[in-house]
Amino acid sequence: MSPEFVIRIAGEAVFTVLKASAPMLLIALGVGLIISIFQATTQIQEQTLAFVPKIVAVLLALLLFGPWIMTTLVDFTYDILNNLYKYIG
Repeated sequence: MSPEFVIRIAGEAVFTVLKASAPMLLIALGVGLIISIFQATTQIQEQTLAFVPKIVAVLLALLLFGPWIMTTLVDFTYDILNNLYKYIG
C-alpha cells in the first residue's frame, strides 16, 4: 500500500463521517437557533428548554435519516474492503 492510498482512504473516511453526521448536526443547529431566539424574546432562561428539544430533534433526525446513514457507511466499508482485496490479492 502506498502512502497516497492510505491518505486517500483517510480523506474518504473523514468525508464519510461528516456526510453521515451532517443531518443531525444541522437539525440540532436549527433547533438550537430557534430555541435561542425564543429564549431571548421571552427572557426565559431555563437550561432544559435548550437541551430537551435538541435531543428530541436529533433522535427524530436519526430515525428519519438512519437508513441513508447506514447505506452510506456500508458503501464506504464495502469500498475499503474491496480496495484492500485488490491490494492483497
